[in-house]
Amino acid sequence: MDLREDSRNLTEEVASLASLPAKVDVEASVEKQEKLSKDVYRMTLKAPSIALRSRPGQFVQVGIKQGAALLRRPLGLAEVDTMNGNIVLNYRVLGRGTEALSRLCPEDMVQVLGPLGHGFTVNPAKPLLVGGGMGLSPLLYYAKWLSARKVDVDIMMGGRTAEELFWQKDFAACTKNIYLTTDDGSLGTKGYVTALLPQILTGSNYDRVVVCGPEIMMKNVYEVCKQKLVPCEVSLERRMGCGLGACLSCSIDTLSGRRKVCKDGPVFPAEEVFF
Repeated sequence: MDLREDSRNLTEEVASLASLPAKVDVEASVEKQEKLSKDVYRMTLKAPSIALRSRPGQFVQVGIKQGAALLRRPLGLAEVDTMNGNIVLNYRVLGRGTEALSRLCPEDMVQVLGPLGHGFTVNPAKPLLVGGGMGLSPLLYYAKWLSARKVDVDIMMGGRTAEELFWQKDFAACTKNIYLTTDDGSLGTKGYVTALLPQILTGSNYDRVVVCGPEIMMKNVYEVCKQKLVPCEVSLERRMGCGLGACLSCSIDTLSGRRKVCKDGPVFPAEEVFF
């Protein structure tokens, strides 16, 4: 398939969604619940109408119908299966709401609003993805989406220890090169991702670096990209109430003034953000 055909298919794919509402609020059944590590879970939901509308970098708001928490929880899309109508969400148990999510079983029902927000750039030629912690979850969907469109994708992932980099097997099938860093040196390069990033970017032909993870990591990655003259975009995470831009709880300061992470993001050009 040549580039003109790829571009035509992408245009047709986007056009096919033009007549659909951008988001929906639906009941979804739990198809599968997996424990990935000590406190990280993967939940698969049957939500065909959301799967059809979703793009990498977007998120959903998930609420438990039994009323375990007042507010829904914003979770990034980790995988979308339009054929079977499933969406996959990875999450870390941090409080009452996510702990309640972890107790859900197959056939339990949740309320899901989405897809929400603006996602990643859809047409990079050669991207480098950089992630840490749960920031690797939305990058996984992006990597799979790009790989399916014949785009070579590289990933750099960082963690405190080797145990935190269980993501390798997920990314192996959809990325060309995987670069690893750990704070303690138990796997890959010892140090933060920025210890390895300058070397990777030197002499490279990456046309974009896409980052998701702890804010200090994203800030430091952007500083390296700025020095190397490589465009960078970041996916921000904030506490959210409504997910629709009405409550203003996720507002941030940018070069364009006050912006809402849920509605104007969560993906922004890194140079726009005041870290």
